[in-house]
Amino acid sequence: MLHLLIEPSIPTIKKPQEIKKKKGLSQDRLAKLADVANNMIIKIEQGENINPTLDTLKKIAKALEVGLDGLTGYQLRGK
Repeated sequence: MLHLLIEPSIPTIKKPQEIKKKKGLSQDRLAKLADVANNMIIKIEQGENINPTLDTLKKIAKALEVGLDGLTGYQLRGK
């Protein structure tokens, strides 16, 4: 069973934007690399979509070359 441990000091919604910026990627380029709609990237970054699907998060994480924990600020722990 997986448990999500929230790291409150890291705003979840800002992580994709921060990583994208560090890598010099535009929203459009990230959307293409992740194979998700550009509008989805915008909504996640602006906090309009605070509950994207796991599949979407996996695609974005892969495109940004980070794990899900690095993307979201959540730590996954098996128990």
